Amino acid sequence: MKVTRKLIHIDEELCNGCGECVPGCEEGALQIIDGKARLVAEKYCDGLGACLGECPTGALTVRDVETEDFDPDAVRELLTKQGRAVPEHMPSPESLRLDNPAAEAAPKSGCGCGGSKLVEFTPCQKANIPADIEGEAGPSHLTHWPVQLRLVPPEAPFLKGADLLLTADCVAVSMPGYHERFLPGRKVLMGCPKFDDVELYIERLTAIFATAGLKSITLLEMEVPCCSNMSKIVAKALKNSGANIPTEKIIVARTGEIVFKGDLVQPVIL
Repeated sequence: MKVTRKLIHIDEELCNGCGECVPGCEEGALQIIDGKARLVAEKYCDGLGACLGECPTGALTVRDVETEDFDPDAVRELLTKQGRAVPEHMPSPESLRLDNPAAEAAPKSGCGCGGSKLVEFTPCQKANIPADIEGEAGPSHLTHWPVQLRLVPPEAPFLKGADLLLTADCVAVSMPGYHERFLPGRKVLMGCPKFDDVELYIERLTAIFATAGLKSITLLEMEVPCCSNMSKIVAKALKNSGANIPTEKIIVARTGEIVFKGDLVQPVIL
């Protein structure tokens, strides 16, 4: 049965056969054949695009196509034959179909703003960034851009298999040492549940939770009443997605102290 879903497309004119994309595909779907990157079979590709950032020539893109379903069992068999590690989390075939509500929540294109282009910072790039003008502050622990929830598509490569840090905008300003305490090892998304579109947040997070294979979620919100909607948004998105992701909730006081830390247990009333 053919379904419509996202799939990697390789521009043979741009591909130079360097092979950088091959280890970037955790499912083993890419190989170098006759000097070019090729899909071994479409059923091995989840279409989430983790390999895009590995290609130095821009030969890889993601397209909506009619093809066979992604097959996690076939991926496990392939990786075992290749002697490669099998990912702990893989998306379900149903979640990747574009007729699935979670998949439909993914934006079809960017907003056109140059600052919304997906970027991951390599160690070399970060090493060239000075601490600050006076040399007093420590290094940034941010590893990607953008960070605003409304600008990040669910298929962003840096979200795949990530430990996600969901932060209410005001937390980073209120909490000393935010970078050092919470950013290392996590991918951060930020937003304001009072001034932004709550339904957009629910749709976007539902799609992320359903397709990204997140390892964990850490939710940071402020103690002020309007910020408590972040918990409700996350809870509803988890319910809609059907994903079972360990989620920790942390509430921060306006003076920067942590006043609550525990598992997310929140009724959905939105």
